[in-house]
Amino acid sequence: MWYQKSIEIPARKRGFHLITREILEALPELPECRVGMLNVFIQHTSASLSINENADPTVRDDFESYFSRAVPEGENYYKHTLEGPDDLPAHIKASVLGVSLNIPVSDGRLALGVWQGIYLCEHRDSAGGRTLVLTLGGE
Repeated sequence: MWYQKSIEIPARKRGFHLITREILEALPELPECRVGMLNVFIQHTSASLSINENADPTVRDDFESYFSRAVPEGENYYKHTLEGPDDLPAHIKASVLGVSLNIPVSDGRLALGVWQGIYLCEHRDSAGGRTLVLTLGGE
């Protein structure tokens, strides 16, 4: 079986946001899949996806602090600056973190670890909503 759909994630402020529940709510077909794979792909160049800690929100705050320091805004060597000082750093962060995830499916559930959740990593200050393409394949 194969299912594919696009979902819109409402605009969020810059930071790392758990979206596992939104993805699960968009996939009523998931329980039909005994074994398979879910690919989650974000159709944007200034946001990314990651899997990490789903319980303690300070982890998400620390991720934002780290990436803001690792890829600072306003560097004089940046050439891509027409869309604002956060744009090129957002592209770099998205390239480092990645734009897709592959998550195993077992017995109709995502095979995430107990403390794992799916993050939308928003790297812009004033981004709009984000589009995800969810592709579920399996039997």
